[in-house]
Amino acid sequence: MKSSVPSVWLAEAQSSQRDMLESLQSLKQQYTNNDLNVLASHRSRRLEIFEFADQYFLEPSTADHDGAALPRWQFVLEQAKQHNVKVLLTGRNSIDYEAEREQFDQAGIRLLTGATSVEMLNKIDDKFQFIQHCNAHHIPVAEGWRFDNLNELTRLLAKHSDKRLCVKPVTGIFAQGFWRLDTGTTADGNDKHYDSFEHLYFTDNKKITTEQYIAAYSQSVLVHQRPIPMLLMPYLPGQEYSIDVVCERGEVLAAVTRHKVGKVQHIGYDTSVMDVVTPLIKAFDCDGIVSVQTKQDADGIHRVLEINSRPSGGIGYTKHSGVDLTQVGFAYWLGWSDKPKLEAIAKQITPCQVRSIMTSVKLNDDIVG
Repeated sequence: MKSSVPSVWLAEAQSSQRDMLESLQSLKQQYTNNDLNVLASHRSRRLEIFEFADQYFLEPSTADHDGAALPRWQFVLEQAKQHNVKVLLTGRNSIDYEAEREQFDQAGIRLLTGATSVEMLNKIDDKFQFIQHCNAHHIPVAEGWRFDNLNELTRLLAKHSDKRLCVKPVTGIFAQGFWRLDTGTTADGNDKHYDSFEHLYFTDNKKITTEQYIAAYSQSVLVHQRPIPMLLMPYLPGQEYSIDVVCERGEVLAAVTRHKVGKVQHIGYDTSVMDVVTPLIKAFDCDGIVSVQTKQDADGIHRVLEINSRPSGGIGYTKHSGVDLTQVGFAYWLGWSDKPKLEAIAKQITPCQVRSIMTSVKLNDDIVG
């Protein structure tokens, strides 16, 4: 029997799911005249996440359904229909859901994948395509040159040897595979004595000598068995920014900017960063809650590093500014509030500083779905 109470659903996310569920429970308390069920799902039994859900589901990798494999998106869609889901934020696996958007639309479910087409999600995920699309729309972006083998890498290094350089995979998250290349020279071109063991000891610096990187890459069994498309890029020395964005079909509805100094996050609304973010969101037709990373070059120009087609791990920080972006977005998509206007939201933001702390959660087996 289909539920009469409307629901929202947060599917498996990267690292923000628990904070967002907590924000949604708080949103319910603000709108006491409106009933709402908050649903969540994950491939693993993550009780520390599910404790903030009214009901949770385990997402199948494959599930048996009348003798056939049931795709994850179809499992979610069938459960969403039964539980009267009005808004679904996909988190991970967004392309799989986006490919079936029509079926979610027919069920009256507002699907939030980060964009409105598989094409755009692919361009967001592939950093080389992403750079090309930014350039085509005259958006300042961190340049990158793709290489797929040692010969291509060697040629690119020779061509761009006058620049400070770094490398990273064409696809990936959490800075996996990112390294700064130490050429043994300083920014002014003078020779610098370097200690290669230092790069092994201070690994958080993500720095390696160019010679050692080439040696590791050329001798890698992993690379030979499963080639990994990579990018060689100029290393940008300036301040990095993270921007959490609520958007709808390319329009920015609300946003909070932040940058990190040491261990402290500085939260606010930086208009110079948003001058880059706003046309970026339009160019990729972003839709839902996404995050953007930018970094300043040597001239102080904000250059886009990437879009993540899902909320950032730090979206929970936004509540400290007086604007909880999870609540802003879902209140609108549920029809509980008017369409947010970026200019008005920006005025509500109170700049603040935030420090994240480690905490712990006891996993009680009596939490039930």
